[in-house]
Amino acid sequence: MASAASSLPLLVSSLLLALFALGAHADVKRYQFDIVMSNVSRLCHEKAMVTVNGSYPGPTIYAREGDRVIVNVTNHVKHNMTIHWHGLKQRRNGWADGPAYVTQCPIGSGGSYVYDFNVTRQRGTLWWHAHIAWMRATVHGAIVILPAAGVPYPFPKPDDEAEIVLGEWWHADVETVERQGSMLGMAPNMSDAHTINGKPGPLVPFCSEKRVWFLHCHLEVHTSWGLKMAFLVEDGSGPDESVLPPPKDLPKC
Repeated sequence: MASAASSLPLLVSSLLLALFALGAHADVKRYQFDIVMSNVSRLCHEKAMVTVNGSYPGPTIYAREGDRVIVNVTNHVKHNMTIHWHGLKQRRNGWADGPAYVTQCPIGSGGSYVYDFNVTRQRGTLWWHAHIAWMRATVHGAIVILPAAGVPYPFPKPDDEAEIVLGEWWHADVETVERQGSMLGMAPNMSDAHTINGKPGPLVPFCSEKRVWFLHCHLEVHTSWGLKMAFLVEDGSGPDESVLPPPKDLPKC
């Protein structure tokens, strides 16, 4: 009994050191997203469309498991805007999830909002996109979550990595395309081209060697197919089992 009691402080100290070591590798990644109108040309056709930082697709967010990510979004266009981090598990960070009129009211023209969330127990390649109206057709990009520092890959470490974002291009304004489809009770008109990293056709050479490659496509359908649901949850009793209060700069309806 005495031996067990004497080993308790050592066990507690070891646990504290382990927790400290895990936290010591965590970092804060900061990004600035400026929502702006940009003239973009594809297939010999130019149009003005909503982008992030003037690029299509938008910038890639890089983080490691355990990092804190802070994204300041400033809306310079006339449209309302929100950003959703697709596939990211928002543990206690529900205010940063992004669906308009669900977890937040949209960011109005001239407004700003800071998305602040932790990447907890998760790694892989995801994507972010606008989550209001049909803005995600042009406002989107990749999220790359690497293993925590010092943690090996769950497979042989690759020699090189590249993000591939599959999208679509419409010559027409995407909001007009979506609105016309809704008026007729039909799906929107088919796009004029499919894109790889914003470019149609074989314009993005990723493969340095000829071989068989595996590609998994995740189709974003959700509300366009009527897949809507809501969850009502209650806070738990533990210190990490409750939703954090909304930030002070949460947009007002």
